[in-house]
Amino acid sequence: MSEPINTDLVVLGAGPGGYTAAFRAADLGLSVTLVDKEKSLGGVCLNVGCIPSKTLLHVAKVIDEAKDLGNHGVNFGQPKIELDQLRSRKDKVINNLTGGLSGLAKKRNVRVLQGNGSFIDANTIKVESEGQVTEVSFKSCIIAVGSEPIDLGYEVGPRLMDSTGALELKDLPDRLLVIGGGIIGLEMATVYSALGVKVSIVELTKTLIPTADRDLIKPLENRLKNQCEEIMLGVKVTNITEDQNGLKVTFEGDGLEKSEQLYGRVLAAVGRRANGLKINANNAGVQVTERGVIPVDKQMRTNVGHIYAIGDVVGEPMLAHKASYEAKIAAEVIAGHKSSFDASVIPSVAYTDPEVAWVGITEQQANEENIDIEKSVFPWAASGRSLSNGRSEGFTKLIFDKETGRIIGAGIVGTSAGDLIAETALAIEMGCDASDIGLTIHPHPTLAETVAFASEVAEGTITDLYMPKR
Repeated sequence: MSEPINTDLVVLGAGPGGYTAAFRAADLGLSVTLVDKEKSLGGVCLNVGCIPSKTLLHVAKVIDEAKDLGNHGVNFGQPKIELDQLRSRKDKVINNLTGGLSGLAKKRNVRVLQGNGSFIDANTIKVESEGQVTEVSFKSCIIAVGSEPIDLGYEVGPRLMDSTGALELKDLPDRLLVIGGGIIGLEMATVYSALGVKVSIVELTKTLIPTADRDLIKPLENRLKNQCEEIMLGVKVTNITEDQNGLKVTFEGDGLEKSEQLYGRVLAAVGRRANGLKINANNAGVQVTERGVIPVDKQMRTNVGHIYAIGDVVGEPMLAHKASYEAKIAAEVIAGHKSSFDASVIPSVAYTDPEVAWVGITEQQANEENIDIEKSVFPWAASGRSLSNGRSEGFTKLIFDKETGRIIGAGIVGTSAGDLIAETALAIEMGCDASDIGLTIHPHPTLAETVAFASEVAEGTITDLYMPKR
């Protein structure tokens, strides 16, 4: 047993939520101990999620753009993939960021403990690492233990990967099956396809990314159909067995006779499960659902007043930027500030090609909840910048409350949609109407001005399109 530690605040988990909470609390004068099972700070997002995937997606984008330039009279030829260098560059990006976080922790005098943290009681945790146990007593605690990929339950060896395994890029199989048509699965499909792998996607529902509006997904689906070997919607995987040449996968679906295909690797990307059941939270009296989710209030408090929870472990949406926002709230409340979760909206982005981004009320949600809306759409086929880029398949859609005229939702599909959606999120938070956006001068020619053009469509002042008066 190591020497016990006493601290104002202990933070369980060092992902985007955990380290943000620890650093903010330290800045507010609290003594902070940050605990994580991994040696590197940053959690899933930085080490085996958001950052490595975006590093590889950048490579995929350049490969695809180079190929597309063949239509513009510039030919680069077939790319030569050096996997070792690709992995090395990815790891360098990760190491730069994790090293930076370690430096920030030291500058703030945040004590970092590596090991598995779990509750002994409502004011004590234990941290276990390589046979050593350290007890940490605390006045307050923030649980930020995140989530993990859902396991399909097949024991067929390393050819069946989760997102972490897919990002390791151990090899490039001839054929890859992605199980799950959500954001994670489609991002990895984008990467492997660009690297020359024949990719197939199978999704149980009738559409890719079910939480987004169908019109936003259509341009992405059309491009994927040209890039992928097969996209199977409304189809279920019923069995996976190991073969000396790969994995045999059995499918069933509407109008599909039972079939079997052989793949070099299979990626399971069917969602994530919160880790609330892995920390003995019951020892502290903290309520945890059977799905591992810890319920919290708007100040991120659990049912135990001095214990808080943030990020994936408090449930959907499981997004790093949501976790960071919640982290500052929890830290500030613990430090005595009057903070609470008051964000109107949380944007979502699929960093596919094209990117798909949305925020606020979707058309689908408006229909389900009988919200009276008006929408305006500006097609990127009328955008000088998108045409110059050779990528005119996208569009910008704004959704307004019919009664107040204020923007309540937006969707963008196209290159850099994830960057563009931020303006619409701010517009919703500010309570803007169409004229507020349309009368703001946007630089030309940019993709950003499509947001202004969509607002002009709503107002009937658009000149870049011909829209007869009704």
